[in-house]
Amino acid sequence: MKLESVRGMRDILPEEAVLWQRLEGEIRALFALYGYKEIRPPVVEPAELFARGVGEATDIVHKEMYVFPDKKGQMLALRPEATASVVRAYIEHGLYAKGDLAKLYYLGPMFRYEKPQKGRQRQFHQYGVEALGSLDPALDAEVIDLAWHLMERVGLSREGLFLRLNSIGCREDRPAYREALRAHFSARREELCADCQRRLAENPLRILDCKEPQCQEAIAAAPKSLDYLCPSCRAHFEELLSLLGDLGLAYTLDPRLVRGIDYYTRTVFELCSRELGAQDALLGGGRYDDLVEVLGGPPTPGVGFAGGMERLVLVLSQRQPLDAAAPDLDAYVVPIGAEARRKALELLAQLRRRGVAADLDYLGRSLRKAMSVAARRARYALLLGPDELAQGRLTLKDLRTGQSSSLLLGEFLANPRAFLA
Repeated sequence: MKLESVRGMRDILPEEAVLWQRLEGEIRALFALYGYKEIRPPVVEPAELFARGVGEATDIVHKEMYVFPDKKGQMLALRPEATASVVRAYIEHGLYAKGDLAKLYYLGPMFRYEKPQKGRQRQFHQYGVEALGSLDPALDAEVIDLAWHLMERVGLSREGLFLRLNSIGCREDRPAYREALRAHFSARREELCADCQRRLAENPLRILDCKEPQCQEAIAAAPKSLDYLCPSCRAHFEELLSLLGDLGLAYTLDPRLVRGIDYYTRTVFELCSRELGAQDALLGGGRYDDLVEVLGGPPTPGVGFAGGMERLVLVLSQRQPLDAAAPDLDAYVVPIGAEARRKALELLAQLRRRGVAADLDYLGRSLRKAMSVAARRARYALLLGPDELAQGRLTLKDLRTGQSSSLLLGEFLANPRAFLA
């Protein structure tokens, strides 16, 4: 029986992995410029972490999370997102005790059981940042600027990006706003989908995140969170808007934006691309000032964002198609004869230790076929035959120009980069 991958969990093949590696390199380099350090939380966590942190009424926990018992009966989950995991690690390892702002980033796989579609899989990959320890709206602005800078750095034009922004207030604002939403949607209950009728009792804010067409008219007429902000939250949001103006980052206020996770407070945002159609969000985030306390730590404000690697790879591959035929090696060694083959292995080992990407024909191809492979995979071919061995030399062939030159082997190995420019 032929085995295949699980639906929604696809293979990333070597040709595509090249683009992933480039993106991951850009992400790591840029996050370091802003002072963020990498954290690598485990893929498997207690299911309770996400029930408490993300929210039992959210679609993520209620419908999409992969949950299973371990051999002792503890309920575990494949992580559906990373913020709760990072905060759990922040508490567990006492990072708050250092008395400094914790600026952390992550890259890795997440898991949600939902319908696979273009740019969205059941095993998907996210990158993200979390800044814990400050309420300063300047930190919100920095996180948004970082998100925008990343998109520009990987090749997306500023003109093709737009920012959706809202404030959903703090926990003191939430009861009045929640009741206003409940009253509004209760009067239009029959217009709502079955999920939103459930959300009406559990958490009416979640209705604003619904994408079902039948709910959109009721959502469009719903009360706005900005009308229910306390003076402190309003001042925080106004200062953020001013700072974004100073940074030259344009935004659109979206009163329906609440994000699909319960831990958000105050600032919520999505950075979107005009090149993606209906599913236009590249990344999203906001504040979560109560999450550390909810998970058992001291009161600690936080702000961050997460973005999907698949979505970003999709956009960039449409703009900059990968050249599958591009050489991936500096040199391809072509030995002629058994003795030359033994010497080729020694040559390969020395080249690689000098930072030269090199390979060898291990399939016993003819000289003509080996040179054909070399032309496809490398910039140069290094030929070793009986004559070269006898003279302590090799033949270097430039596979773009066709020019060949004979070099002393020792001279070449002393500085191979000088010849492989």
